[in-house]
Amino acid sequence: MSARPLYERVVHRLEELIRTEELRPGDRLMTERELATKLGVSRTSIRQALTALRVRGIVEVRHGDGIYLVQESSDLVGTLAEGLIASHAHLPAINEVREAVEPRAARLAARRRTGEDLAAMRAALDSMREEIAKGEPGLRGDSAFHHALIAAAHNEVLSAMYEHLAPGLSQSSQASLVRPAQPERSLREHEQVLETIERADEEGAELAMRLHVRDFSDLEMVDHD
Repeated sequence: MSARPLYERVVHRLEELIRTEELRPGDRLMTERELATKLGVSRTSIRQALTALRVRGIVEVRHGDGIYLVQESSDLVGTLAEGLIASHAHLPAINEVREAVEPRAARLAARRRTGEDLAAMRAALDSMREEIAKGEPGLRGDSAFHHALIAAAHNEVLSAMYEHLAPGLSQSSQASLVRPAQPERSLREHEQVLETIERADEEGAELAMRLHVRDFSDLEMVDHD
């Protein structure tokens, strides 16, 4: 099993590209198509990676204008966070934070989501369906959906905190999605969350996400019993 979803590897390569080309805040990056060609990945992977960088405040996507560097990437805080949550012993604590944060993020997403946000969440679920159809657990689509949802909340502090928890969240997802029938169940729960966000149903979105996160947490508790 890959230790990191594809989009996370693309994020790392984009950060390397930014450093290699010595881009500065305010500089414009290549287009999605050009980046996909240069890195040899799909435009969907590029969009997912750009969403993660936008969440972290590294880039800004200006419709009809382009992708701009907002601030230079620094991995220091992320490295410290990764070290803290590297072991599975921290997963129960991470799930507690997840249960506190993600339902609220879903409520905010239902209130603030844009057409671009909805498109990103739909694309993530399409990716997850394709992975499951191939007999895979759907980790890449799962991760992309949660990141797109957090981005749709449009809260920079929440986004930055969530991004630094990403390695631990990936571990939590892996522990759950490798179980029989769990990928399909998780996909259905994601679809329910997205439906409430599309309807701008704040209360429904918060409840649907709370039930989804508790499902993950309950499975994690079984693993630790």
